[in-house]
Amino acid sequence: MARIVGMDVLDVRFPTSRELDGSDAMNPDPDYSAAYVVLRTDDGPDGYGLAFTIGRGNEVQAAGIHALEHLVVGRSIPDTAAELAALSAALVGDSQLRWLGPEKGVAHMAIGAVVNAAWDLAARRAGRPLWSFLAEMSPEEIVGLVDFRYLTDALTETEALDILRAAEPGRAERAAHLRAAGYRAYSTSAGWLGYSDEKLVRLAKQAVADGFDMIKLKVGASIEDDVRRMRLAREAVGDEIRIAVDANQRWDVGPAVEWMRALAPYDPYWIEEPTSPDDVLGHRAVADAVRPIRVATGEHVANRVIFKQLLQAGAIDVLQLDAARVGGVNENVAILLLAAKFGVPVCPHAGGVGLCELVRHLSMFDYVAVSGTDEDRAIEWVDHLHEHFTDPAVVRGGRYLAPTEPGFSARIRDESLARYAFPDGPEWRNGLL
Repeated sequence: MARIVGMDVLDVRFPTSRELDGSDAMNPDPDYSAAYVVLRTDDGPDGYGLAFTIGRGNEVQAAGIHALEHLVVGRSIPDTAAELAALSAALVGDSQLRWLGPEKGVAHMAIGAVVNAAWDLAARRAGRPLWSFLAEMSPEEIVGLVDFRYLTDALTETEALDILRAAEPGRAERAAHLRAAGYRAYSTSAGWLGYSDEKLVRLAKQAVADGFDMIKLKVGASIEDDVRRMRLAREAVGDEIRIAVDANQRWDVGPAVEWMRALAPYDPYWIEEPTSPDDVLGHRAVADAVRPIRVATGEHVANRVIFKQLLQAGAIDVLQLDAARVGGVNENVAILLLAAKFGVPVCPHAGGVGLCELVRHLSMFDYVAVSGTDEDRAIEWVDHLHEHFTDPAVVRGGRYLAPTEPGFSARIRDESLARYAFPDGPEWRNGLL
């Protein structure tokens, strides 16, 4: 029987703070980083996963992944839905590690990295890209992936099966459409808070020329600066292009409402993370005050339970799941089913190293097998660091191309691992930061 015989964990950091790529009001100097995990096997391909951080603390995240090694090494390789569900349950259910959450923070993100690596391994062994591997499972297999504990007051197994069975008839046609036409993207690359006005305008115009029908700006440091930047962006792209704004949790409820009323003349499409990701009622208060501007959140939402409450409260209009924040593919399947139950579109967060590579699989699975629609949906696109991956995300004409390589697209190139390893890789030894 083929087994997992080893687990490597690497601290990999990219010095993005040098050009202020990724900068926002709450995170002014991020170094996009990956606590990177490799599941070594004794039979065939290995599996790859990561937890995304923004620099300092990546060693803490790597240590969290290391703490799971005794639960993984020596297991038979999980190839089926039932085996992948069992692995997820074993990791989440370790009582001593669960105490550190439960099901949130560094410990839960570590589980997500390992679970995603196991899915990458299973999809590689099946010779299928993850989105297709997952979408070809039966409704019963998909429901079996989900831990319904804490969810049944909002979503039962029977309701989940009904959602999946309703989407079955058009699966093949939607998969063919993805392969031919891809999936809509929106661009954040123009809107980092540290960019000059001139750079913002130039990149906004370039995004439209490249086929994007939506861009996003970071806001929250200065209301006067944000009004000016929003005006410049609107003048640059015209009235037909949607402009979303993202405060990265900068505000209390009152300032969020005040800020959005000041930006309202420039027709913001949504306000993302207006307040604490844990504040369900705060999001509801902002949403009630600023609609028809939509409220979006999710990249820092810790688990399926908070997503459940946001949906139950009518606190969000757009759900932004993250491939590396919660407990991996299994929990994200639960979140997609919750979104489908409540009729809320999913527009995943992808601002970070490897996240574009991963989340495209989840959105495409949702389109094929869960919601059955791409209406009002788009995947975030951030145009840097893709060259470090063996199966990089590609966007053409404002649309993500469907991945065709087997796996979950998480593998980083060996030369990049060597160059950006922290603290001993040459990019760090040479004193760039």
